[in-house]
Amino acid sequence: MGLPLSLIPIRKQHMLFHMKTTMIIDDGVMARLRQEAAKQGRPMSELVESALRRFLQRPRTTAELPDLPSFDGGGAIVDVSDRDALYQAMEAR
Repeated sequence: MGLPLSLIPIRKQHMLFHMKTTMIIDDGVMARLRQEAAKQGRPMSELVESALRRFLQRPRTTAELPDLPSFDGGGAIVDVSDRDALYQAMEAR
C-alpha cells in the first residue's frame, strides 16, 4: 500500500493520472507541432493535450435542418382491397 495522495507531492500526483498512448500523426502536422513546441519552449505532449482539451470543451452546435419536402401523390388509382380491380390496374400498365 502506498502513501495517501495528500502526502504525495502535487507534481507526482499529476503524473499518476496520465496515460501514455501512441497516435499516428501526419508528417506535416508533426513537423509543425515540433516547430511550435520549440518556439513556445513546451513539450509536444503538452501542446497536443491543450489542443485536445480545447477541441473537446467547445460547445457542440447542431445546424437546423430544413424540413423534408412532401408531395401530394394524388388519390389512390385502385382500391387495393379489391383484388380484381388491382389485377386490372396492373395489367393495364
